[in-house]
Amino acid sequence: MVRVAVITGPGRVEIREEPQPVPEPDELLVAVDACGLCTLERRLFSGEKRLYPVAAGHEVAGRVVAVGDAVRDLAGAPRIGELVTADFLTRCGSCSACRRGRTAMCKRPQGGALSDGTITMGGGLTDMVKVRARQTWACGDAPVEHAAMGEPLACVAHSIRLSGVRAGDRVAIIGVGYMGRLHLAATRALGAASVGAVDISDVRRQDARRANASWVATPDEALQRAGDQDVVFVTAGVPGSLELAVSLCDAGGTVVLYGAFPRDHRATVDPDALHHHEITVVGVYSHEPEDWRVAAGWIRSGALAGDLDALVTARFQLDAVADALTLVAGSPVYRVLVGG
Repeated sequence: MVRVAVITGPGRVEIREEPQPVPEPDELLVAVDACGLCTLERRLFSGEKRLYPVAAGHEVAGRVVAVGDAVRDLAGAPRIGELVTADFLTRCGSCSACRRGRTAMCKRPQGGALSDGTITMGGGLTDMVKVRARQTWACGDAPVEHAAMGEPLACVAHSIRLSGVRAGDRVAIIGVGYMGRLHLAATRALGAASVGAVDISDVRRQDARRANASWVATPDEALQRAGDQDVVFVTAGVPGSLELAVSLCDAGGTVVLYGAFPRDHRATVDPDALHHHEITVVGVYSHEPEDWRVAAGWIRSGALAGDLDALVTARFQLDAVADALTLVAGSPVYRVLVGG
């Protein structure tokens, strides 16, 4: 049997027992060493998102403990003992989005179920998971904390790829929480000429400055740099952020809407300005296999190691998952990890 954490209501989580997963021929069995808690888990535990009971957790890293027969001796497939990061999306390959190569937009519902019917949204807050070999990526000698950031890094790789950002570009990031900081680290590593950080929080602005942001500003202060940026990433989907991002763009610039906005929010943007200045607005959501290759490369190479170290707020064992979720729901954090 294995343990799995199930969120049963606002402020409530319990550890249940499940039969140990058995890998299919094309799957691996991974002993979970760390699982990151993201916005989804925070919203479930705080009651902002009411979908109970649910086994959450999709930012998983651990070591391979069993390998299916079909991939046991396959060159490139992770081997027993290797540290891997895991992709939990179930891309169907058959819907219109998948057929166009836009598998992040797969139209088939995601998720699965435990043995008692409890839905899973990752289900990575557990001792062991089984994952298709093609959706696991070896991380070499990287710390497990870094490997557990594979999924958010894949999202950032997707964001950067769709943005078209290039070495030498001037970049601004609106919102430098965890995902904003990952954008900061990745665009710096890619050779951006400058990367500015915009946030209402003085603490996060100062943290971004220590992380080598080229400049930091409040939203009002950022207006002094209007027209000076080539790519603006919006990782905090709050009222006014789209308008600010468009105003920061130089002619030919790109705004990337990475962060989720409230569903009922509406923005006002001058379409004629977008037309005459050839400003592109791109929506970004989730990740695709190509992005995992990039994310795993960042982790394995150590290219972002210092930045990733700084983003680990706390670690908890699985039996202390309630404490971890309480911290995430009640305090500003970057990443809290659970496992082991």
